[in-house]
Amino acid sequence: MQNLRSLDSVDRFRIVETSRASLAPERYRPERFYDEMFAADGTVRPHYAALEERIATLTPAELGERQRTLEQSFLLQGITFTVYGAENTTERIIPTDLLPRIIPSAEWARIESGLTQRLRALNLFLADIYGAQKILADGIVPRDLVLGAPSYRREMRGLYVPHNSYVNVCGSDLIRDGQGEFAVLEDNLRVPSGVSYMLANRDAAKRTFPGTYRAAGVRPVERYPDLLLSTLKSLAGDWRPNPQVVVMTPGVYNSAYYEHAYLARLMGTPLVEGRDLVVHDNMVYMRTTEGLRRVDVIYRRVDDDFIDPLTFRRDSSLGVAGLFNAYRAGNVVIANAPGTGVADDKAVYAFVPEIIRYYLGEDAILPNVETYLCREAAQLDHVLGNLDKLVVKAVGASGGYGMLVGPHATQAERDDFADRLKADPSNYIAQPTIQLSTAPCLVEGAIEPRHVDLRPFILAGQKIVVTPGALTRVALKRGSLVVNSSQGGGSKDTWVLADGEQQP
Repeated sequence: MQNLRSLDSVDRFRIVETSRASLAPERYRPERFYDEMFAADGTVRPHYAALEERIATLTPAELGERQRTLEQSFLLQGITFTVYGAENTTERIIPTDLLPRIIPSAEWARIESGLTQRLRALNLFLADIYGAQKILADGIVPRDLVLGAPSYRREMRGLYVPHNSYVNVCGSDLIRDGQGEFAVLEDNLRVPSGVSYMLANRDAAKRTFPGTYRAAGVRPVERYPDLLLSTLKSLAGDWRPNPQVVVMTPGVYNSAYYEHAYLARLMGTPLVEGRDLVVHDNMVYMRTTEGLRRVDVIYRRVDDDFIDPLTFRRDSSLGVAGLFNAYRAGNVVIANAPGTGVADDKAVYAFVPEIIRYYLGEDAILPNVETYLCREAAQLDHVLGNLDKLVVKAVGASGGYGMLVGPHATQAERDDFADRLKADPSNYIAQPTIQLSTAPCLVEGAIEPRHVDLRPFILAGQKIVVTPGALTRVALKRGSLVVNSSQGGGSKDTWVLADGEQQP
């Protein structure tokens, strides 16, 4: 075989396609976007070289067999998610691509520093808005934007939160711009999900490319459950030497139930529903076959509205009556703290660089994506005049719902969204349509580029820890920019290389 490195990307793919793997040149056009694997001149980035060489030794049939083995493994393990409103079935295997995404150590160091800085500032912001509210008095963030947000919980005013760490588990979404620079697309501070898929993808990748993985110097993510448990225990460590931690789930019909059960099993903690807990004298207890056992820390995967029917939604059957009073009394810790959602409101997001500067006196290491606040008349006019170029999002929505991708929408859809904007401008923000970076994915027997983002996971208790890996989400539909699994997206493993490892 000719030396692949001496050819441009299209010729290299043509040779590989006719000899071994099916890498279709007419489908892979890395020059159109920033590509994770290929530079603009078509050469393979150094940290991807060994993976490319390994792929070139496999036939399409061998790659397809490895993909099927991976999917069968996920099915047997029950690694699924729920799509609400699906016509045929609600329970599906999360689509997973067998080709890992690789990030050099220098790039990861900047990501790690930027995410640590960001979470420090957001926790200070939450402590302030539920305390003295200095940032609101100084006019850095509009008072009505914060206090009027549906996710702002007045019940949290003045309450003690261990280590002032309101957000204990964070999953921020990062994207690359056209120059390959990372930026934060949004912060997920309420009940962020996806870490189980990060762990499952790593297990699958180690079995799919074992030799390449071992030689790569990939930083491990397998300690995440231990780090999570340590973080949760640290929240009650001042008053209980060995706190009892539980994972609270809405139940088997929740879209992320697999993750709840998976994390509880790996941490060695009970998985409970609201009906398994009871409150007596402002103490929380878990029902067991041996009687009641006190609970100290609840890692809740239930939204604020449903955790306590006496304080929040009266019709909730998922929560525990009296739980918030026990929390208010300081007898139990809820992670993440109620009310954290106000800090990941998509309108508040626009002010995060100013929030970082206000509390830390530093410029943001990781920038925001340019954001237009439709609540501002001039910015609303700009959005209405450029709907064909922008992505419009509802400030409180998630999962890819309630959004308009202007360039991919019909005129009728844009007209409908314009009416919504005019009727309730404060409920929407808009951002430029960012052409997410692409990464190689196995699609129907050929390797094609697909758009990706990155969701690292950050833990905060006594200290902040950024897991040295991430969930790479993939827009599997050709041309799509929506990576959410609920909207047809998938995922792949993310290899963060150790210091000094630039090429596997």
